[in-house]
Amino acid sequence: MRLSFSTNAFVRFEIFEAVERIGQIGYQGVELLADAPHLYADSVTDHHLEKLLQILDKTGLKVANVNANTAMGFYGREFWEPLFEPSLANPDRELRRWRIAYSKKCIDMARVLGSPCISVTSGRPVPGVDPCKSMELLIESMAELLNYAENKSVRIGIEYEPGILIERYEELAAFMEKMGSSYLGANLDLGHSHVLGEDPETVISELSSRIFHVHLEDIRGGKHYHLIPGTGDMDFHKLFRSLTQNGYEGFATVELYTYPHEPDSAARQALSYLQHVWPTHE
Repeated sequence: MRLSFSTNAFVRFEIFEAVERIGQIGYQGVELLADAPHLYADSVTDHHLEKLLQILDKTGLKVANVNANTAMGFYGREFWEPLFEPSLANPDRELRRWRIAYSKKCIDMARVLGSPCISVTSGRPVPGVDPCKSMELLIESMAELLNYAENKSVRIGIEYEPGILIERYEELAAFMEKMGSSYLGANLDLGHSHVLGEDPETVISELSSRIFHVHLEDIRGGKHYHLIPGTGDMDFHKLFRSLTQNGYEGFATVELYTYPHEPDSAARQALSYLQHVWPTHE
């Protein structure tokens, strides 16, 4: 397993500087935020991608994942809610079509930048809409998206978390079984799993080879707030051991969007701790 860091902690910097800083700190990979103010797919140009490829080459960083979960750029202002809307399960057809088209653009970016996958979410349940209907819409959207992803040789990882349509590992496993595509897997956020009270060894064992990418952060007191690894309640020794035993060889990305005021020090502290916990991570 290799360690990477998400640019969503560096939203006070342009994407190019964010990637350079992450490379200088010592990570092997970088997760790219496919949203404002970084790579908002509706406004990214070939020139942006060419420049980014040059910086990736200079730093030696590999792209671990293109994070296509959010869409603050859709609203044109900075706020965190509705965080995952418009989603792939949105009951409004035009909004749902926008998310499908946006996700396809993120797949295109991933292919150009050498990322093996993008990550998406199911979106939140919509008041007044039967969750079964929402799942039907999600299945319909994902079927189209997977067909596109397969043609581009880019995988799609679904990230689950508390309060959204697919919020537990069992629901994700059932959804993947329903879709039946080798291009669909898990973007496993182990902090989300911890908040839900799931047993990490069970989750990792059950999802196993379907884990495409991992998010890391620490959690304290069961509250969904991303903390620097080593400052909360999570047992990273146990997590790393379980990932290794189940054959996970991909990137584990530290996701600390909660530290935009001090991303460099948060990234350094996280790297130092995680290397100490599992110095054989390379």
